[in-house]
Amino acid sequence: MASTSASSRPSALIGWRVLALVYDMWPVIAMWMVASLVFTIGFTVGGHGSRENIAPFSALQWLLWLICWLITGGYALLSWRRGGQTLGMRPWRLKVVCADGVNAPDTRSLVIRFVVGTASLLLAGLGFWWAWIDRERLTWHDRASDTRMVRLAKRS
Repeated sequence: MASTSASSRPSALIGWRVLALVYDMWPVIAMWMVASLVFTIGFTVGGHGSRENIAPFSALQWLLWLICWLITGGYALLSWRRGGQTLGMRPWRLKVVCADGVNAPDTRSLVIRFVVGTASLLLAGLGFWWAWIDRERLTWHDRASDTRMVRLAKRS
């Protein structure tokens, strides 16, 4: 069976990407809840009393947010390394590939993809919406990481 290059596959339009993000939100939130539970138990057992919450904008809260971001990155990177897809990408047949469409992206490229994608989301998704005007329909993180998201053909 002949290999199909990434350029001959249908591109992954922004709508499919948003659907995958919404789907991926659920397992990520579940992992965040576990991390938050660990922090809350540690805070309560650590002598701060059972009626106090972690103070907003405290160092501990910032640490929790950092850990949640790292959990999200771990989920994405492990999924992309194992087959180019997260759980949310599978139903819509999306896959992260190298720009050449032949090789699998290396870890460095995937880390760049995640970091730039995070920045894009923090800027109200501007890097995602950029795909609407990009002539190749690429997002900021596609370009920065030299990777592409493609939509695979249906299996017959």
